[in-house]
Amino acid sequence: MNAIEASSLSKTYKGGVRALDGLSFAVGAGTIFGLLGPNGAGKSTAVKILTTLSRADSGEARVAGLDVVRDAERVRRSIGVVAQKPGLDPDATGRENLELQAELYGLVGTARRARVDQLLERLGLAEAAGRLAKTYSGGMQRRLDVALGLVHRPQVLFLDEPTTGLDPEARAELWREIERLARDEEMTILLTTHYLEEADRLAAELAIVDNGRIVTQGTPDDLKSDLRGDTVQVELVESPNRDAVHAVRAISQVAGVGELAFEGRVLRARAANGAAAIPSVITALERSGLTVASATIARPSLDDVYLRHTGRSFERAETDMKEVAA
Repeated sequence: MNAIEASSLSKTYKGGVRALDGLSFAVGAGTIFGLLGPNGAGKSTAVKILTTLSRADSGEARVAGLDVVRDAERVRRSIGVVAQKPGLDPDATGRENLELQAELYGLVGTARRARVDQLLERLGLAEAAGRLAKTYSGGMQRRLDVALGLVHRPQVLFLDEPTTGLDPEARAELWREIERLARDEEMTILLTTHYLEEADRLAAELAIVDNGRIVTQGTPDDLKSDLRGDTVQVELVESPNRDAVHAVRAISQVAGVGELAFEGRVLRARAANGAAAIPSVITALERSGLTVASATIARPSLDDVYLRHTGRSFERAETDMKEVAA
């Protein structure tokens, strides 16, 4: 059974900005599903539609078996949402925030106190429960946001870029909490992220989003295993504008090397045996008059998956989106 179904969702904002372009995917019940893509790819727009905060121009969506348009009120009762921007009241304590949220969902008396106490303990906030939320660290505030989304025991929890802005330690701590939730709670989690490591670690299955479309979908391991061999990355010293054509032409002559991509001064390729290919790659480049600054090999990553399906690296995509937004 699917907990989330999105079919051919399209959405265009004023000014002709097409956020979603026929986006379709399905999420099985009880799993962590990741939507991975750069900022501006359409992930948050998809979440807004699935959580009834926005309507698609076309297409259909169901969450917890309910149509997000015809059954919007019932959908809202079935889901928890942790948005990118904090939903807590900074001038209330952690406990007060949770008690108010519980009251909004009809929890009263002993049941409310028990649920609030349970969440404070589970999210590591029990000792800080009496402090104002504005005195919490960024990581603690984010954990409180997650607790707010869990008060009514939702069937589906939406985490929209949950670790953006957190330092590495706080991010790792929240990852552990999300993993525990997936293990201990009977719920489906949809996670949007632009962090490759986050998607790789948390998502049982993920879909890569680019320009409002799903370009590929599968488990992180399956997506990476489709890329045979090693990733070869070479950084050149010379000017990129002058060297791109020469570099690609030189590398293309090396046996066993393919899927070439050039960005800035960095050339990336795939090789059946990276260690064996590196000397030949360097030799070919130097014979073409190009100077190699560094050369590395690595096993396939989600960045390589993104490169194969979109034609550019994830870092390049992030830069492109920022330039469009500016």
